[in-house]
Amino acid sequence: MPPDHTVVMMTIPSVTRADVTPFDPHAATPEQRLAVGQLLADAFAFAVPNDPPLLPEKEAVMLTWVEPDERLEQFVVWQDDQALAWSRVFYELRENTHVAMIRIVVHPKARRVGLGTRLWAAARKVAVRESRTVILGMTSSRSPAGEAFARHVGAEAALPNRQSELDLEALDAGLLTLWKTRPDGDPYQLHVWHTIPDEYLERMAEMMMVMNTAPRGDLDVEDSTVTPQTIRAGEAMDAGAGYQHLRMAVEDVRSGQLDGFTEMFYQPERAVMLYQGATAVRPAARGQGLGKWLKAAMLERARTEFPLARCLRTDNAEVNDAMLGINVALGFKECASNTSWQLKLS
Repeated sequence: MPPDHTVVMMTIPSVTRADVTPFDPHAATPEQRLAVGQLLADAFAFAVPNDPPLLPEKEAVMLTWVEPDERLEQFVVWQDDQALAWSRVFYELRENTHVAMIRIVVHPKARRVGLGTRLWAAARKVAVRESRTVILGMTSSRSPAGEAFARHVGAEAALPNRQSELDLEALDAGLLTLWKTRPDGDPYQLHVWHTIPDEYLERMAEMMMVMNTAPRGDLDVEDSTVTPQTIRAGEAMDAGAGYQHLRMAVEDVRSGQLDGFTEMFYQPERAVMLYQGATAVRPAARGQGLGKWLKAAMLERARTEFPLARCLRTDNAEVNDAMLGINVALGFKECASNTSWQLKLS
């Protein structure tokens, strides 16, 4: 869908005079949060017109997401009561204290008049104020202007990612059965959870940190810590935005250790689309088919729990050959690319 150039020309005179203002979603009115949520939904619909639309009220809820050891500062360009552009600066206080992550969204009808540049300047000032030496951001091939902007501000591509889709109606049932078949005397037990039980929470937090072994390309980032508290906080935030979780883990019954997990996300209001989250197997347990077992079992379970779903979407780093190989074998097809960009401040 091409941009409405007539509307852009009509908005330029007032847009160029609009100020970049700090935005605190907790102090903002519900109408202001919803206006920013509408901006995010409109930008998404412009970039991905064939996807189920984002829900502005859910996006408004997610504006408030932040954990105790994190900080999030936001800026908005307003035109009357409409949010024309928005940016956020995210930074941690305990880990990766050299990094700030910036995201910028400009409404399709207010682009090419410098709003993104002004929001970038405001966000960059926050990074400098907090003594951050690395700024990270992400762009999508669905919105090519993002890559051009990243290069314009001096960022370098640090980790290319492939976004892929799986047609759930074309799944190879025989392959799923093969991957789910375990050898006699197999010491592993499969768990299925919507909410991780308390007795597994510590073990699951430790297991999820295996994601630190995933390839990072040229990203200048350190390992992240997962705790039971961060898991519960994430569950609460997702529930507030209407997301449902389906998680699976494999336990070595000889030791009680979790050696692999996978997760999937679902929003009932966008029922045709599922999202694959992380999948990881502990390095010492690789080579036993645990990753394939988890993926196959998850897909079979998802078809039962989410019968309206027709498509599963996931992202993988281009350098993650092992997971890409599993996904390609399942029938995933590349649909877009996302790139993580990095700017090192002197």
